Amino acid sequence: MEYRKLANTDLELSVITFGSWAAGGWMWGATNRQDAVNAIRAAYNEGVTSIDTAPIYGQGTSEEIVGQAIEGIKRDKVQILTKYGMRWDLAKGDFAFKSQDNDGHPIDIYKYAGKESIIKECEDSLRRLKTDYIDLYQIHWPDTTTPMSETFEAVERLIEQGKVRYAGVCNYDDHLLAEADQYISWVSDQIPFSMVNRETEKKTIPWCVQHGKSVLAYSPLERGLLTGKMTPNHKFAPGDHRAHHPFFTAESILRTNAFLEKIRPLAHEKGASLSQLVLRWTIDHPGITIALVGARNPEQAVSNAHATHIILKRDEMDFINKQLEVLL
Repeated sequence: MEYRKLANTDLELSVITFGSWAAGGWMWGATNRQDAVNAIRAAYNEGVTSIDTAPIYGQGTSEEIVGQAIEGIKRDKVQILTKYGMRWDLAKGDFAFKSQDNDGHPIDIYKYAGKESIIKECEDSLRRLKTDYIDLYQIHWPDTTTPMSETFEAVERLIEQGKVRYAGVCNYDDHLLAEADQYISWVSDQIPFSMVNRETEKKTIPWCVQHGKSVLAYSPLERGLLTGKMTPNHKFAPGDHRAHHPFFTAESILRTNAFLEKIRPLAHEKGASLSQLVLRWTIDHPGITIALVGARNPEQAVSNAHATHIILKRDEMDFINKQLEVLL
């Protein structure tokens, strides 16, 4: 496994970080808790020491699973990344969307990062994670109803209390990043980035590079699209958000699979799967610090971790990028 420092901190993260959205089941067609626990532990055994989660993932389920998975591991051997600012139990802030919990009950999701809400969310997360501090505490989405100064004042208080080590943001563009710089010494922006979703490399990633901030890439496999296992007639489980996502139309899957077939010989030459080749490309991409990758079982978790065993030469990166130009 490879490790990289988060900005100018002493916090080192595994370049493949376990992303536990799917582990929480919410919007992924339910979850098997023991499989998820086993997946996190299998990843840890392969050197994946960093785990990203959030309260909204299964409305607490994902954090509980992470807390269970790291029991018995010395706390300073793992890095816990979690978030705040998405409430399903409080109708306040920016309304995001309607959804269902893991039991099929309707819930309304709000983006809210008021001071008292953040303090409460942190305490709830610490309890579910069974820890007394969070390594990286990230605002999940911008909240237009709360002054940024209020939001980050609350996070600063948590840092002073020792409950949070470092502050991060998620889904912030370059303008919001510049504004956040006025209120807190934040260290990372967690943003969507994949071979087929590269909007953030236009302005956001360059801004982070220029200002010495880390970039945490989420959905590097584009929710499974880049594994090469998707077919145009794929049937998603009830509650799986991908069923209506534009990346998973029959046309999109066919075009993406055609691209993957072009790079498959390179994966074969490396003794790797397509997923591993895609992940290696992602963590080698300029400006990307780490990639967050989900796994539903130990086999997937181990496979993801082994992406770091691959070495891509400059001409091989150029070959992949050339094929991507055709796709995009």
